[in-house]
Formats: sequence, C-alpha cells, structure tokens
Amino acid sequence: MFAVNCCRFQLVGLTLLLATGCVAGAGSQNPFVTQAVAEFDRPWAMVFLPDGRMLVTEKTGALLLVTPQGDKQEIAGVPDVDYGGQGGLGDVILHPEYAVNQQIYLSYAEAGEDDTRGAVVVRARLDLDARELSGLTRIWEQFPKVTGRGHYGHRLAFDAQGYLFISSGDRQKFTPAQDMQQNLGKILRLNDDGSIPADNPFADQGGIAAQVWSLGQRNPLGIVFDQRGQLWEIEMGPAGGDELNLITAAENYGYPVVSNGDHYNGDEIPDHDTRPEFAEPEIWWTPVISPGGMIIYSGALFDAWRGNALVAGLSSKALVRINLEGEPAEIERYDMGERIRAVAADSQGVVYLLEDGEDGRMLRLTPAP
Repeated sequence: MFAVNCCRFQLVGLTLLLATGCVAGAGSQNPFVTQAVAEFDRPWAMVFLPDGRMLVTEKTGALLLVTPQGDKQEIAGVPDVDYGGQGGLGDVILHPEYAVNQQIYLSYAEAGEDDTRGAVVVRARLDLDARELSGLTRIWEQFPKVTGRGHYGHRLAFDAQGYLFISSGDRQKFTPAQDMQQNLGKILRLNDDGSIPADNPFADQGGIAAQVWSLGQRNPLGIVFDQRGQLWEIEMGPAGGDELNLITAAENYGYPVVSNGDHYNGDEIPDHDTRPEFAEPEIWWTPVISPGGMIIYSGALFDAWRGNALVAGLSSKALVRINLEGEPAEIERYDMGERIRAVAADSQGVVYLLEDGEDGRMLRLTPAP
C-alpha cells in the first residue's frame, strides 16, 4: 500500500491558454503540448472507433460521433436519461467484436417510482451511415433504485475473455456496499448479453449475489484491465481516502466499514489497517484527487508512460500518472487547470482528455518538441 498526500508533490507547471488554442506547461515543463479540439455540454466518456473517430457521451443525454478534427454529429436512438446531479448519460464502450457486430454499450441514470433512480446498462447496434442506434437491449440495472442523484459509478470494461465488468456505486447509501442482496457498491461481472457467468464467485447464491465479482466499493469511476489481465479500479473516497485497488474475485474492499477517509460530517471511519479481513488499497490519497476515468497507456508516443495508469482528476484538475509495477505509486501529476472527467488514447498513442462541466473541452496531448 502506498499513501499519497498531494502536499508532498510539486505540481508540474501552470497551464496557459495560448492564442493558437493550445495549452502548454509554464516553462515547458510538461512533456506534452495540448490542443483544444472541441467543446461539449458536460461530457462524461469517450471511446475510439476502429476508423479513428470517437464516440463521446454528454451527461445531458447526447451521444456524439466526433472526428479527430473536432467535427461532431449526434447519434439518434439514445434512450431517455434522468439528468441531474451526478446522473445522466454515462459510459460508452465497444463490444470486443465490434468490427463484426457493431455493438456498443451505454450506461445511464434512469428514473424510477417515488423519486428514485438507478443506473442502467444497454447494448445496441451502431449504424454509422444512418447515425443511429438500433436493437436497443437492456442488459443490467442497479437494484434497488434509491433516492438521490449521486454515486452511480456505472463504468464499463470488457476483459480479454469477453466478460463485461460494471462498476456500481453505493448511491451514497453506505450499507448496500456490504449487502449481497443489492448490487450497489460493487463490481459486477456478466456475459456480453447480460446473463450471469456460471463461474462467478457467488454464483451458487443465486439472485443479485450471483452478479457480484467484488464488494465494498464506494464510488468506482474507473475500471481497466492491464496487459496481464489484472483489473484495476479507482474510486472516490469520502472526506479523504480516494483509493486505487487491484480487484480480486470475491474480495471485500471494506466500505463503509473501513476507509482511510472520514464522513463529511466529521464522523470518523476506521482505517483499513484496523480490519485486516478487508483488502487494503494499493494507493490512497488524502487530500483527494477525485478520480474520473482511467486508462493504462500502451502507446508509442510517450515512452515513459507505457504501462502506467493515467487517471483523470476532477478536484485535482490534473492528469495523474501512476506506476503499477512493484509497489504502485503516483509518479507524476500534470496540472491541467480544469476538472478532468475522462482520458483515452488513440491507436497512435495520442492522449485525449475531456474537461468536466458545461463547455467542457476535448484536449489532445502530443509530445512536446
């Protein structure tokens, strides 16, 4: 385990908006030049298509087809979303065999009865010529729907075997993260059609428990597989205690029983080291970085980054670089000047960021000369 107090780190440069539309580190300390590509209304996630174009989600409910030059076209057929607070249209990913079946997956917040809400995952066929989705099929939902508009999680990832992993936040209700009759506060593992794999760790319990891969998560906003097939998850802690976890099947990560942060009202939560039956985070942060999306960089443009995790930082307004080898540790933090919601890299290794909020920009990062 490695603890980070951001006061111990010197941030690399201040960002300046240049007349050319580029952003560069003061004193050219950052190893990249940043160019603004496009603007969006509260963007949340992005994924690259095989032809180099991108799909970008906006929380307000739009799915956009975006060229590397920033041209945008809206995709029709997206389901209605319950926009508000942290909810709305969420993640977008491609099926592992997208080139054959053109299937994509979306997550979003949906309204229920009596002012309740929950995350939903659907799959659909993307027709790029018609700019529309067809065959929309609902494959998963948070249970139960609860009040409030926070901690949906709903990040999506496929592993190398074609299983779909879904991060499900605790919806700010705390105890569901330890309740196996609810799928809140957990990582779930499904087949690509939403059915439950027979070898899931709790499959013999049936029902909701059969979906569960790991439990005791708070607000998991990044999940990604490394080249060895290991699943990494990053989540927002409460007042302190953001966590990076290496996820193991059937493991309990302790929330809300333990956390290296405390409740917002000042009530203390026992630290992880007081309860050894729970898995400890690989890294934790106080003050927090407020993680958004996460990737593991495998491109050729930034040699020093290869194999590192790149994390979008919201309150930290940063791109956070983490070494995952040996004892994982944050090794660099790049000040971007705005809240960063998502990070992705294209087939050439160019890194793209999405700024959070209204008029959030897409930024392209290329190596500094």
